[in-house]
Amino acid sequence: MEEMIKELLLYAQKLGAEYGDIRYTKQRERPLMMRNGEIESAAERLDSGFGCRLIVDGGWGFASTPAKDFEQLKGMVERAVSVAKASARYKLASVELIPVEIVQDKKATPVKTDPFTLNLDEQAQLLRQCHEIMVQVPEVRVTGGNLYQSREDKIFASTEGSWIEQTLTITGAGIDCLARGNDDVQRRSFNLNKTAGFEAVVAMDLPAKAEELAQQAALLLTADNCPEKTRSLILDKTLARLQVHESCGHPIELDRVLGSEDTYAGKSFLTPDLFGKDFKFGSEKVNITADATLPQGLGSFFYDDEGVKAQRTTIVEEGKFKNYLTSRETAKDYGGVANGTMRAMNWANIPLIRMTNINLEPGDWSLDEIIRDTKDGILAVTPKSWSLDDKRLNFHFAPELAYEILDGEIVRPLKNASYTALTPEFWASCDAVAGREKGEWEVLGSISCAKGEPVQSIGPGHGVAPVRLNNIKTGLQD
Repeated sequence: MEEMIKELLLYAQKLGAEYGDIRYTKQRERPLMMRNGEIESAAERLDSGFGCRLIVDGGWGFASTPAKDFEQLKGMVERAVSVAKASARYKLASVELIPVEIVQDKKATPVKTDPFTLNLDEQAQLLRQCHEIMVQVPEVRVTGGNLYQSREDKIFASTEGSWIEQTLTITGAGIDCLARGNDDVQRRSFNLNKTAGFEAVVAMDLPAKAEELAQQAALLLTADNCPEKTRSLILDKTLARLQVHESCGHPIELDRVLGSEDTYAGKSFLTPDLFGKDFKFGSEKVNITADATLPQGLGSFFYDDEGVKAQRTTIVEEGKFKNYLTSRETAKDYGGVANGTMRAMNWANIPLIRMTNINLEPGDWSLDEIIRDTKDGILAVTPKSWSLDDKRLNFHFAPELAYEILDGEIVRPLKNASYTALTPEFWASCDAVAGREKGEWEVLGSISCAKGEPVQSIGPGHGVAPVRLNNIKTGLQD
C-alpha cells in the first residue's frame, strides 16, 4: 500500500501537481435501532476507497474511487489533475498553503473493550432492559433505543513527505420514551457518543437513565406550560452542548465565514472585519476552545485530513473573540496557523473545515450553587427543537423539560418551554458557568452534523457544563 500511494503521488507531480495528498480510508459501521423492545434495524456496513487532492496551476482538483487496481488509481489522479486545471482557469487567486510539520506517525483511539468483538444480541439486551424499565411507568406508550459503533482506518500521504496512519473508534448509545395522558404526549431522551470502546456505553448506566426518563416523561403530562417571561435561564449540559454547537461552533468555521456555504447553510455574524479586534462575543465568564486532543471527545483525532496535528486553540477568551477554525489555505490572513480542523466524511469527499471539540470551558460554580443563587428563572433540560437564522445570530430553542426556580429553589416542572435571543447578547449575559463538581463538565457529542454540498455528516464534540444566562425571553413553545 505505501509503495503504491507514493508512486501515485510521484505520478501526480509528473502531471504538473504543485502539491498533492492521497487519503485511503476503510470504514466499518454497526448501527442498531430498537423500538418497543424489538430490533427495528441492524446492519454492518463496510466501505473503503481513495481520495486524491491536488493543486495544479494554483487551482484545486479532487477525485476519488473505491478501486484498488493501480491503473484505475492512476486514472483517479488524472481526473484530479484535470479538475485542478479547469479550476485554475477561473481562479480569483492561486491557492497557497501555509507550511506545516512533515509527519511520520501511527496512532489509534485507546479502547478497553472493542465493540466489534461483542455479540450483537448481548448488546441489544441492554436496550431491551431499558425498554422493560421504561414501560413500568404506565403512561409510557413507546420506547426507543440505539447503539452505534464505528471504526475508521485512515492513511494520509502527501507530496511534502508526510505519512500518517490512524485508527479512530466511536461508540455510542441512546434511549427515549413517549408518554401519553391528560390529552398530551411528551418525550424524554438521552444520547451520547464518544471516541472509545464499549466501556463508554457501560459508563452511561442506561438502566438508571431509563427509569429517570420514563418518570420525567410522565411528570410532563400534568406539568404547567411555561409562562412567557424575561428571566434567568440555566441550561443543563445537554442543552448547553447544542447551544455551543449552533451559536458558537458553526459561526467560527472560516470557510463558512468566507462564503462557501452561502447558498446552503448561510454565513456567520462573525464577519472577517471582526478578526483581531477583540470583538465582544460574551461576558468575561465565557471562554471557548477548540480542542481535538480531549480524551473520548467525539471531535478528537490525532491528525486532520490535511495531515495537521490535533491541537487546542483559543476561540473566545474572557468574552473576546480570538480565532476561527482554519485550514492550510484559509489560515494565511487569519492568524497564520492551521489549527487542524479539515476533515472529510469518507474517502469519496473532499475535506472541509469542521468542528473538533468546541468547548465552553468549566467555571468555578456548581449547579447547586447556581440554582440557589437564582431568584427567578428556569432550568432547561435536553434539546427538543431549535432554529437559527442564516448568520447564527437570531435563535429559538425549546427543551424537552424545564423547571421553574424561585428564590433559589426548584418549585415546579414546566413543559413546552422555549427561549429566544441574539447570540452576542445571549453570551454577554452569562454570569455563571458550572464545572467545579465532579462530572458537571463533560465532553458530549452527536454523530450527525451536516455540512457541504454534497452533504457530509461528521460528529463533533462539545465540552460543557450547566451555564446561567440572564434577562432571556422565555415562554411557550410555538
